[in-house]
Amino acid sequence: MRTHPENMTTFISDQQARKLADIEARKSQAWASYNDSLRDLSGRDYEDAEDRSWDRLQETLRQLDEERQLLADA
Repeated sequence: MRTHPENMTTFISDQQARKLADIEARKSQAWASYNDSLRDLSGRDYEDAEDRSWDRLQETLRQLDEERQLLADA
């Protein structure tokens, strides 16, 4: 019997599943922190804070993507 790749199921360990869930939780937290840092700001205060917050968010998301990729490659 031949097995075609599209019919194969991918299994991940419980440890990998926990790590993926942790990465997703940290991603959600990063977005929440971004939103919280801008709440109640307007005008120039918003613009200044948004630039810093966006850069921080993008760095965190890059790190999380790297972690996810390392986990996928393991």
